[in-house]
Amino acid sequence: MVYLLRHGQTEWNVEGRPQGRLDSPLTPLGVAQARAHAVTLSGVPLRHAYSSPMGRARRTAEFVLEERAVPLTVLETLAEVDAGELAGLLKAERVNRFPDLAAARERDKYRTVLPGGESYETASPRAARALQTISRSGGGNVLIVSHEMIGRLLRMHLLGLSPRQAMALSHPQDVIYRVESGTLTASVSGSAFAPVPLPTFH
Repeated sequence: MVYLLRHGQTEWNVEGRPQGRLDSPLTPLGVAQARAHAVTLSGVPLRHAYSSPMGRARRTAEFVLEERAVPLTVLETLAEVDAGELAGLLKAERVNRFPDLAAARERDKYRTVLPGGESYETASPRAARALQTISRSGGGNVLIVSHEMIGRLLRMHLLGLSPRQAMALSHPQDVIYRVESGTLTASVSGSAFAPVPLPTFH
């Protein structure tokens, strides 16, 4: 079984700045979110945990695991989708520098390359390799701590979703997703895990 976390809230999340491969510290709320996840997962016998190399994800994983003897491995393949030149920019700055980008992403969010960075499409094989690495390490319950964008791709591969379905997903920072046998359930702020309806398109 796979448990998926997004890192806790960061200072740049609050300011509305994309982070990509850059970083900013967890806020007090972000730390509280990580500690709440620790409580939610306290009864789950985790075999191993895996984290993105970004500091915000590693710190979140460390808070979740600080009272437990669960090994933590940092995987470069779990790094966030590279936001390139967008990283650190406020919305007005992004619109001013790249006025056509929002419309391009509206037309095809999956294939649009972020200036100087990646697209979901180019990052997708990397997400698949991360899951292959984790799968080869053995069975049991595993925790993955990553990000909003790469997290969409992880769920796409784990659940066999189409790119369009994956692009419609979100990952609030107070939610733990659990994937088992192709089924997605979620715990919100310590609630019991409940089924999550997946996007459908006609």
